[in-house]
Amino acid sequence: MQAVFITGASSGLGLAIAREYAEQGARLALVGRRHDALQALRDTLPNAELHQIYALDVNDHASLYSAAEHFIQLAGVVNVVVASAGISVGTLTELSEDLAVFRRVMDTNVLATVATFSPFIEHMKMHADTSNCRLVGIASVAGIRGLPGASAYSASKAAVISYCESLRVELRSSGIKVVTIAPGYIDTPMTQINTYAMPFLMPAHQFAKRAITCIQRGISYRVIPWQMGVVSKVLRTLPNFLYDFLFANAPRKSRSSSDQ
Repeated sequence: MQAVFITGASSGLGLAIAREYAEQGARLALVGRRHDALQALRDTLPNAELHQIYALDVNDHASLYSAAEHFIQLAGVVNVVVASAGISVGTLTELSEDLAVFRRVMDTNVLATVATFSPFIEHMKMHADTSNCRLVGIASVAGIRGLPGASAYSASKAAVISYCESLRVELRSSGIKVVTIAPGYIDTPMTQINTYAMPFLMPAHQFAKRAITCIQRGISYRVIPWQMGVVSKVLRTLPNFLYDFLFANAPRKSRSSSDQ
């Protein structure tokens, strides 16, 4: 039986990944800020009694570390850690009040990913030869090119991509696989507030199935859905003057926050 530790499990992508892993018979650690939402999720999962709830803020690193240690003691071997907790919110650099928002986005999307992985690495090194250990960072296609009005979010997801790449190389000889998943538009509460068209919008349960397949195979980097992967490669190759022209008037994220 796989043991899987998932942050951001109370909604969005984390919840969808938790459901899919539970359907596959895994034992889960469900981490999120809202105990009631986590309890409601656990009550609907197969083998509900096997799954642990950890109601905490991922920016509380001491509590996150304690939850990791507790789950390691219960599970014996933790096979997969998914850092899915994140914030998506529009920001404007010229507004001084948004500086605090920048900090919260970077803390939640980047530093909390590091804090989520940190307590598991030594544990996984001891079991990597037999347990297919995976550290999974949830990035975004928004991290591939900077989007206007989403500078904090784009910067944070670009950081997740680069961080996971660095970690992947660091851990190459350990047997631990580091997997980066970059979602496009997935139908979750985070995207449901968007007022603009979202090409290739994918249901969350389909995303979760494809993401878990990538995790199991130890694929280093994958954009889901694949159509957004093609788009992101094209955007990456555009010269700056053309990218700037095309995206100057692109729709922008709302400055009201949304957490996943």
